[in-house]
Amino acid sequence: MKATQAQLNAAVDRGGGDIRLFLLHGPDESGAMALAARLAKGVGAGVERVDIEPATLRSDPAKLADEAASMSLFGERRYIRIAGAGEESGDAVEALLAAPSAGNPVVMIAPSVKATGRLVKLALAANQAMSFACYPPEGNNAESLVNSLAREQGLRLGTGVAARIVRASDGDRAIMTSEVEKLALFLDAGVEHPRDASAGDLAEIGAEIDEGEITPIVEAVIAGDAQALIAALRPMEGSDASPIPWLRALARRLANLAEMRAAVDAGEGAGQVVKRFRVFWREEGTTIAALQRWNVARLTRALEIVRATEREVMARGAAGRTIADQRLLMLARR
Repeated sequence: MKATQAQLNAAVDRGGGDIRLFLLHGPDESGAMALAARLAKGVGAGVERVDIEPATLRSDPAKLADEAASMSLFGERRYIRIAGAGEESGDAVEALLAAPSAGNPVVMIAPSVKATGRLVKLALAANQAMSFACYPPEGNNAESLVNSLAREQGLRLGTGVAARIVRASDGDRAIMTSEVEKLALFLDAGVEHPRDASAGDLAEIGAEIDEGEITPIVEAVIAGDAQALIAALRPMEGSDASPIPWLRALARRLANLAEMRAAVDAGEGAGQVVKRFRVFWREEGTTIAALQRWNVARLTRALEIVRATEREVMARGAAGRTIADQRLLMLARR
């Protein structure tokens, strides 16, 4: 079935209920991960998470139904998570929905599948599945989401605080949730004892990252300047700020360069391309140099690495920061 946000929230908060499969598709992979984490809370404290790789389901489609029906060693509930799923998981989903029983809910995060593809159609046609398209919150919607998250934590956000959280997180739902939770913990807030949260309180927990701190990181990677990258990352040392905003900024830059380089390869002059793409005049020189340094294949591969790194950062928690720094240095040195 096609789920609304309210229907999905209610289902994950009760641990799935009679829903066997939550198919979360669309470009907001971080939001999908946050919903998967919410499902874990709904299933119960100490729940076991079973991660299955999409490649495993391609070679062994029956595994998903088997895992959904199996019990843990001590009888606790489990839930199954598949990240980065694609159409190769279709046979596994069909087997899961056709199985006589499945006690453990499955959440499948499929950012690249099309709404018209087989995977989504299978979920839409089944009463025991929920299909939900995840899109990054933007503008007023993002601020409304932050305010809603804050109310759930017993926070009353002051003027401009929600907007600053959105900006600092680059609209990433998981980071917004994390920042609100940290703010609530800092102020000892709760539904039974709400607290006011000001911009000063937000600054105290180090939640905001200025755009001026992100740009040098992105440009150092694009320029292949490892020393400049180390210098740009150094101010972030000791900060608990997530690397997701600069990973996403780098992904946007790589995607934009790939589109421009494709135009150059088609015969258009680099000078014409930067004008047509409305590159800021002060950045025209560095952009043309980047188009000479990178080809489409290398840009595409770098974009894949950055997106995979983002997924790994979200999955690894505190260790993700070290992983992100290492991957960025690897790209710069290449």
